[in-house]
Amino acid sequence: MKLSHFQFNLPTELLAEFPVENRDESRLMVVNRKTKTIEHKLFKDVIDYFDDGDVMILNNTKVFPARMYGNKEKTGARIEVFLLRELNAEQRLWDVLVDPARKIRIGNKLYFGEDDSLVAEVIDNTTSRGRTLRFLYDGSYTEFRKKLTELGETPIPKYINREVTEEDAERYQTIYAKEEGAVAAPTAGLHFSKHLLKRLEIKGVDFAEITLHVGLGTFNPVEVEDLSKHKMDSEELIITQEACDIVNKAKEKKRRICCVGTTSMRAIESSVSSARTLNPYTGWTNKFIFPPYDFSIADCMITNFHTPKSTLLMMISAFCGHDLMKKAYEEAIKEKYRFYSYGDAMLII
Repeated sequence: MKLSHFQFNLPTELLAEFPVENRDESRLMVVNRKTKTIEHKLFKDVIDYFDDGDVMILNNTKVFPARMYGNKEKTGARIEVFLLRELNAEQRLWDVLVDPARKIRIGNKLYFGEDDSLVAEVIDNTTSRGRTLRFLYDGSYTEFRKKLTELGETPIPKYINREVTEEDAERYQTIYAKEEGAVAAPTAGLHFSKHLLKRLEIKGVDFAEITLHVGLGTFNPVEVEDLSKHKMDSEELIITQEACDIVNKAKEKKRRICCVGTTSMRAIESSVSSARTLNPYTGWTNKFIFPPYDFSIADCMITNFHTPKSTLLMMISAFCGHDLMKKAYEEAIKEKYRFYSYGDAMLII
């Protein structure tokens, strides 16, 4: 398959700028791969498709307030700094993106906060917009991280064309987020409320938690027609023995295994044994799933509606079947489903 197979016209009014009032009352499209049928539900109806002993795989990564605004020394120019990853805790080195990048050179200093209480020095260029910063701060490491949190804001995606609100700090985060390290939310999980999770638990559904720290590479458009030449950014991944035991037991018993989100799917497909069971893993993954692809573990997944030509859409095509995926997306546009991070959901069974 080629890049052009993943182009479609999305009306701009279908881009969800705000979340629905109640997490589990977004709309849910249920796509059945066997019968090739499509149903329209609410997200809380997802419980009807699962039984005692089934497993949902959740990505428990937690988004940190990665977008900061500083001023360049001397000129006072306002610079956006997007924290990507910590390179060295002791030296307070961070991999970042800066905008506008043309103004930021090695040796420049950036000042943050109304009282300039945090300073960073540019010590390296990494990509056209990428820089390595060394933060200069007198306090302890804990105080330094607290200061970053205080000065940063929730990194809602750029395509949500509005100012960040206080509500975003809570809503652009799953209710089961635990392990801080993502710069983008695993958005399929945003639809779960505490009440719905409890109801699923009472019904006997098990939860296996993995951690994949979502990076900005998630949003990188594919720019090569030959998909095999696209390179994914690496993201940090942790799969515990406990998660493996829950998943492998369910697989052995032929129970339904559902990945909540493309990040959970990419995570588990990054650590599969020759016997097609899940292995523990700690490290990084740059796994890119596109058609044709033989999935090893999950037999259903929950996902949001994705952008044209995105790696996420390619994974959905591989899992759903390309023609059925196209049919589902045409239906979603016709029925005015909401797209992207704060949008509606799809359950593929």
